[in-house]
Amino acid sequence: MMMKITVWTLPSCVQCDNTKRQLDKRGIQYEVRELNRNPKAVERFKELDLISAPIIETDNKRWSGFRLDKINSLDVHLRTERMRGISVPLEPMSQIAEEVTDDE
Repeated sequence: MMMKITVWTLPSCVQCDNTKRQLDKRGIQYEVRELNRNPKAVERFKELDLISAPIIETDNKRWSGFRLDKINSLDVHLRTERMRGISVPLEPMSQIAEEVTDDE
């Protein structure tokens, strides 16, 4: 099972587009969800002090905004896992993407 990566975006968001472009460039697979269609997710992220788009969730981390350092770190982590034959962390955290549905 591959690590699940979710990129929460907003329409016309330059930082969101840059984040997706960098993930694509590295061949990192991800699911896109829209913050503007999910008020419950927005509230949950605010509780976690994640207030700028995009918001990225992995099995073991969350961050907000365009963060090339975090994308690079994720890329290194995924490459290391593949080399070791490991596909997911031992204790993945549940993602907000799993807690809510769009337009909720």
